Amino acid sequence: MNTTTTTPGSPGAAATAPRRRRNGIRRMLALLIAVIAGVSLAACSGPAGAKSANVDTPRLKIAMVTSAAPGDTFWDIVRKGGDTAAAKDNVELLYSSDPDGSRQAQLVQQAVDQKVDGIVVALSKPDAVGGAVKEAVAAGIPVVSINAGENQFADLGISAHFGQNETLAGESAGKQLNEVGAKKVLCIVHEQGQIALEQRCEGVKSTFTGQVEQIYVNIADMASSASTITSKLQTTTDIDYVMALAAPIAMSTLDSVQSAGSSAKVATFDMSADAITALQDGRLAFIVDQQPYLQGYLSVENIWLQKTNGNTIGGGKPVYTGPNILTKDDADAVAEFAKNGTR
Repeated sequence: MNTTTTTPGSPGAAATAPRRRRNGIRRMLALLIAVIAGVSLAACSGPAGAKSANVDTPRLKIAMVTSAAPGDTFWDIVRKGGDTAAAKDNVELLYSSDPDGSRQAQLVQQAVDQKVDGIVVALSKPDAVGGAVKEAVAAGIPVVSINAGENQFADLGISAHFGQNETLAGESAGKQLNEVGAKKVLCIVHEQGQIALEQRCEGVKSTFTGQVEQIYVNIADMASSASTITSKLQTTTDIDYVMALAAPIAMSTLDSVQSAGSSAKVATFDMSADAITALQDGRLAFIVDQQPYLQGYLSVENIWLQKTNGNTIGGGKPVYTGPNILTKDDADAVAEFAKNGTR
């Protein structure tokens, strides 16, 4: 392996700084997993995701309520993480989702009425879901939030939050766009009213030195989304990079770029097996990864630890699972896990 010696302020030092930050995030996450493993994996003997419980603690029932829209593969990975922790911890995981805030609140209320032992909720639309969450907390049900709601979870009485700071993630993407030489970026919001997505685009705008345009599409209607993106690329020919906020949108955008006769390059937030393949072969410029599997896994694990050992994770502060910028150089290292549906 080749090594390079750099001095502060040199081009080499600037180039290695992002790599050091990525390595630091990986080390912190590895330490967190190791601490959890020391408490909860001592009795584990089966493979991850095994259907039989591997602990002798009482059977728990935990509800996971997300804002998943049809076609958004991100939440499949979150759910897989939750299922893995549930199988290991003798937990019955009740998963439900709805992108509509009021219906998501109804799902939380149903979990309260069922007297579950804990609730995991994505606070994508906290104003709509907040009332039901407060009822759960008042009923003595431990609640953990994931993905969105970093600024709201503590006020709602939620004990822990697992996700990434979306503004920081957007800022990281904006800096990466500067690094690859982008001049004009199209940022695509695939679910209107979702605060995390708006924060991503705002973060990009705050650090990117070029121009940013923002459009809205509906991930639940991929045909319409593709048509909107194609049309935008045909009419705004100086767009040289497209920043998707979800892997399915990114993959569809690759087709839109070709249909529009555009030379724009595509980058995305969040991973999928297809996105990693596209990163490997150079069709995607980079991916901003927040490790959704960890969000599902750690949220269920947190409730299990709280119920069986009085533990909580994070000390009242958000636990960050990202962001982490992945380029073609990183793709091979995570490709196998992406194919398994865990990255």
